[in-house]
Amino acid sequence: MRNRNRFNNRMTRIILLISFLFLFGRFVYSSIGAWYHHQDKREQNQQSQQSSQSVERDNAL
Repeated sequence: MRNRNRFNNRMTRIILLISFLFLFGRFVYSSIGAWYHHQDKREQNQQSQQSSQSVERDNAL
């Protein structure tokens, strides 16, 4: 019975480790995707601000 308990303990640790690795990998993957999405939005906002400023400048002339 003691051997079986050790085996169950080891399997539980292995499963928890694998689950943690999956969770950590998904966190890293989503963080990278969110960072790229944020950069794209920031660039789009800058471009739209520049184009609106040029339109305002053209209208002032």
